[in-house]
Amino acid sequence: MLWGAFLLAHVLTVSMGWVYPSQPMGDVVLVYEPWASSALGGGAIVGVTETWVYPQLALVPMLITKLLATPLVPLLGVSGAYLVAWAVLVTVLDAIAFAVLVGHATSRPRRIAAWFWCAALLLLGPIAIYRIDAVTVPIAVIGGLWFASRPVVAAALLTVGAWIKIWPGALVLAAIVAAKARIRMLLAAAAVTAGVIVVLVLLGADTEIFGFLTEQTGRGLQIEAAAATPFLWLAVAGAARIEYSFEILTFQISAPGVDGVTALLTPLMVVVVGLVVVLGAFKAWQGASFPRLFPPLALSLVVALIVTNKVGSPQFQTWLLAPVILWLVIDGLRARVPATIVLTLCALTCLVYPLGYDALLRAELLPVLVLTLRNVLLLVLLVVGIRALVRVPVDHHRSKNHRSKIKE
Repeated sequence: MLWGAFLLAHVLTVSMGWVYPSQPMGDVVLVYEPWASSALGGGAIVGVTETWVYPQLALVPMLITKLLATPLVPLLGVSGAYLVAWAVLVTVLDAIAFAVLVGHATSRPRRIAAWFWCAALLLLGPIAIYRIDAVTVPIAVIGGLWFASRPVVAAALLTVGAWIKIWPGALVLAAIVAAKARIRMLLAAAAVTAGVIVVLVLLGADTEIFGFLTEQTGRGLQIEAAAATPFLWLAVAGAARIEYSFEILTFQISAPGVDGVTALLTPLMVVVVGLVVVLGAFKAWQGASFPRLFPPLALSLVVALIVTNKVGSPQFQTWLLAPVILWLVIDGLRARVPATIVLTLCALTCLVYPLGYDALLRAELLPVLVLTLRNVLLLVLLVVGIRALVRVPVDHHRSKNHRSKIKE
C-alpha cells in the first residue's frame, strides 16, 4: 500500500504540472534546460564561468536530466523530453529515499512518515517536483535517517545537498549541535566543501565560487515572502505595485519602506538562526538526548530560513518535508502538530501557486488572504518548533559526566 501510494502520488503530482495554470514547470524548461545545454554545448557554465544564483552542484542534476532526455527528443521534442526526464529523475531519487525510510520491516512511525510524505506531495502539487529543491528532499531524508548509525556519511551527504540548495546545511548544523559525533561530522562537512571548491578551481572558477551568496544581496522583496505580506495588502488598496524583475526572474513588491525591510531581513535571519542554535547548544550542553533535541532544532532552523527570507518561492515548502519526516520517525507523538501544520501549508501554498497566482499578481483580495494565512501559519510553525525546543528535557547527570570528560 505504501509503495502504491508513493507511485500514485508521484504520477498525479507530475501530471498536475501539465494541466495547472501559471506554468508550474516553467523553471525546468525555461531555465534549467538552457543552462544544461549551454554547459554541454561548450557555452557558458553557470557557477564556473559566470556567477550563478545556485550553489554549483545544482547544475549536476540538470546535466543528468539533459543526458536522460536526449533519446526522448525525437518523440517529445526538446522541452517535453526534458520535462519527462526531470520527473523521472526526481521520482527515482524519491524512491531511493522512500526505500530507506520504509525499509523491509516497517515500523509504525516510519509508515506514518511515509504516508505524510505522499500526502504532502499531493497537497503541494507540481512545485514539489518541478524545481531543483525537489532533488534535495530525498538527500535530506536519507542523510537525516543515517545520522544515528552513519553520522559521518550523513553529514557528507547533506553537505552535498547544501551545495545543491543551501537549506540542507541547516540539518547538518542541527546535527552538529545535537549529536555526540559533532567533530567527525564537522570534519566530514568541511572535507566535502573543500573537495567541491578544489574541483571548481580546477574547472576555472574563482570569484564565482561563492557567487550564489553575493547574487542574493541585490534581490528585492519577493511577493510571496512573509515580510512582503503587509505590502501586499497595500497593493490591494492600490498603494503598492507588483513588478517583475527580469534580472532575478521573479515578481517583487514595490512600495515605500520596502527597501528598508529588505535590508533588515538578512541580518534578521542571522540573528534568528543564531538564537535557535544557541538555544539548541545550551540544551545539548545540559545533556539533552539527540532524539529529543535534533527534530525540533532542525525544523526550527529550516523554518527560520524561510520566514526571514526576502525570497518566498513556493518550493521552499519542500524544505519542511524532511525535518517533519525525521521527527515523525524519531519522536512521532510530538511531531503530530508540526506535521499537521506542514500539510496545511502545502495546501495553502498550492492555492497560491500555481492555482491562484494570476489573481495574486493582480493583487486580488482572495489570493492575498490565502497567502497571508500561509505566511502567518509559517510563523506559527516557527513558534511551535522553538516551543518544542525549549521543552526538550535535559539530563544534568549526563551533562556533568560530559563536562568532566572534557576537563580530563
